[in-house]
Amino acid sequence: MALQTDWAKRLFDVILAAAALAVVSPLLALIAVMAKLSSPGPMLYRGRRVGLHGRPFAMLKFRTMVVNAESLGGSATAADDPRLTGLGKFLRRYKLDEVPQLLNVLFGDMSLVGPRPEVQKYVDLYSPEENEILTVCPGITDWASIWNSNEAAVLEGSRDPEKTYEELIRPTKLTLQLLYVRNHSLRIDLKILFHTACKLINEEWVPKELKPYGRVRRYSIASQASI
Repeated sequence: MALQTDWAKRLFDVILAAAALAVVSPLLALIAVMAKLSSPGPMLYRGRRVGLHGRPFAMLKFRTMVVNAESLGGSATAADDPRLTGLGKFLRRYKLDEVPQLLNVLFGDMSLVGPRPEVQKYVDLYSPEENEILTVCPGITDWASIWNSNEAAVLEGSRDPEKTYEELIRPTKLTLQLLYVRNHSLRIDLKILFHTACKLINEEWVPKELKPYGRVRRYSIASQASI
C-alpha cells in the first residue's frame, strides 16, 4: 500500500509540475532575463540542501542575492539583508524565486508537498526523532511553510538572523514537519496546496490545522536582549 501511495504521489507531482511549468514558462523567461540584467551573476541559484534519506542535492531558485552571498552571511535571510538585490526582494516577497523548484520536482529531488529541505548545518542538529523528516521527499510547501509564510519579515531588524531563526521559527517548524511526516497522504497534499494558494492570496489566512500553533512571533527590539 505504501508503494502504491508513493507512486501515486510521484505521478501527481510530475503531472502537476509539468502543467504548471507549461503555464508559467513565459513568466519564468521574463524573470530570468530581469535577474540577469538587474545585477551581475547567474540567473539561477543552486543551493545545497539535504534531501530524502540525507542525500544532498542542488535546490533551484532564481538568484535573489549578490554573487557569493553565502560567504557574506548565514542561510537565514531577513527582509533588510544587504545581500538581497532590488529584484530579489520582490521575488522573495511573492515566492516567485521558488518557481524553478518545479524542475526539482520533475528531477525527483523534491515533491510539491513535503518538509522544506534544510542546509546541512541544521540537519546535523536533528535529534533521532527529527531524523524522521528525512524519510519523506522534501517539498516546495508544507504546513510549516504556511505557518511561516514570510520568514524574511519575521527576521527583519535582527542583528543575528541565524539565532533569531533558531529561537523563533525552527522549533515550531520541526514540529509541523514531523506532523506531516506522520500524517501525509494525497488528500493531505491537496489540502496543503489549497491552503498555500489561499495564503499567497491572503497573508492572514490560517487553516484550522495550524490554529493550535499560533502565529509566528516576529522579531522585535524588545526581544533583542534574549537574541
